[in-house]
Amino acid sequence: MPMKKIALALLPALTLSACVQPHKIAASVVTAPFKVVGGTVDMLTTSQKEADLKRGRALRKQEEREKKYAKKAKKQAKKDAKKNADDWD
Repeated sequence: MPMKKIALALLPALTLSACVQPHKIAASVVTAPFKVVGGTVDMLTTSQKEADLKRGRALRKQEEREKKYAKKAKKQAKKDAKKNADDWD
């Protein structure tokens, strides 16, 4: 009998501890869609700073391509000039 009394005394404590958690779960369930939507909106929109960085990166790449092309053209012009000079000899 004393074991039943102890078990009955502990039963409310065990069930109450389980009751504390559902409100946390409910809060998580309620706020989860807002967090997902907020994250999605953040991914889909571009801030001004991000746009500026992207534009600056694109400009630098374009400048690099132009420098590379100019260097290649200069080298080819030098090669052509040397070939033309050799043709005159």
